[in-house]
Amino acid sequence: MKYRTRTFYTDKQKSEIWDRWQRGDSMGSIGRHFNRASSSIFPHLARTGGIRPADRRRSRCALSLIEREEISRGLVTKQSLRSIAQNLNRAPSTISREVRRNGGRQACAL
Repeated sequence: MKYRTRTFYTDKQKSEIWDRWQRGDSMGSIGRHFNRASSSIFPHLARTGGIRPADRRRSRCALSLIEREEISRGLVTKQSLRSIAQNLNRAPSTISREVRRNGGRQACAL
């Protein structure tokens, strides 16, 4: 029995699928555009009932890439978690969780 290979779409392709769907194109015509069967388009549309999902955004409470880099620099220079937190105007528990989530102080020493 032959198994179908899983179809993956890039974010750009997914956006194109939704744009075409909103313009009123059929799943068959969208599938033909990507040289795929309409059955590979259906799961992307069905997940949200045919309504385009909102763009994902990080919570403003989440640490930014710049803050993560500052934490990394602070760990390399052997600063305490509390002093790193004070420099970033964040709670020490936030910094502690981030460090623990990424392997602890030992991971930065490598």
